[in-house]
Amino acid sequence: MSWFDFDWVDAFTDRAFGGNGCAVVHGGAALSEDVCMAYVRETSLVECTFTGPSEVADVRVRYFLASREIPFAGHPTIATVVAMRSRGLFQGDALTLETGAGIVSIQLNGDEIEMTQVAPQFGSMVPADLVASTIGLPESAIISPPQFVSTGLPFCITVLRDHDALRAAKLNEGPLREVAAKAGYSGSDMAEPFLVTLEGATSAGDTFSRLLMLPPSPPEDPFTGSATGAMAAYLWKYGLMPKDSFVAEQGHNMGRPGWATVTRVGPADAMTGIKVAGQGYVLMRGQVDLPGPAS
Repeated sequence: MSWFDFDWVDAFTDRAFGGNGCAVVHGGAALSEDVCMAYVRETSLVECTFTGPSEVADVRVRYFLASREIPFAGHPTIATVVAMRSRGLFQGDALTLETGAGIVSIQLNGDEIEMTQVAPQFGSMVPADLVASTIGLPESAIISPPQFVSTGLPFCITVLRDHDALRAAKLNEGPLREVAAKAGYSGSDMAEPFLVTLEGATSAGDTFSRLLMLPPSPPEDPFTGSATGAMAAYLWKYGLMPKDSFVAEQGHNMGRPGWATVTRVGPADAMTGIKVAGQGYVLMRGQVDLPGPAS
């Protein structure tokens, strides 16, 4: 067993118990997948990160759900940088992260941390009636053709007509597996729809979103930074967002309000990246004794 320092950070918020929590295990990147997944389950969080040295960036970051490792995630990226800065583990206002989705560039602007997600990839279209059955809504609640989009992690971007439809959505596992199959996913790659409305939860917001999930993850994600980047790319591609930069909101109906500033890099028809910026709050820190790194 080995002791590791960790920080529990609420990301995409500037206060305790807002946004989305993530535990950052410093120096834990060499731990086995089983140990990392068990740690996520122990915390009851959606995701945790494990950092380590990198030969191609300033630090390597591994991202884990309770069920698997994923290449990238948004709120854990914000949390990781907040945690490292709070411990003085880097100097200056910029750094790079080695992730499974490639090199992610980070810029610090005061308390705000801005990550540049990779250029969006637009994948399979999914029939609106199938997505509607996945979220327990009539097809008329969906106002734009659902499509898989990735800025590091794929999500089925689904634009809903209003907040009432957003609140009423409930995830159904059977149709969800059909949605995943349409995009060529199987097994644990469920590719849950990311639901968005074109009206903020508050007067400060431009969009309001939800991400519903299946066990062993919690039933809903308070704020999803990777999906927010993919969602923004979709809105710009199809002319649904007139602003080059906007405020995305999520988590308010859960009592965990979070927000991010999203900015397009490049023209709408040739985006080279998506900038997603937010703050973070270190809620607790300590040490955890975990089975040592895999040989």
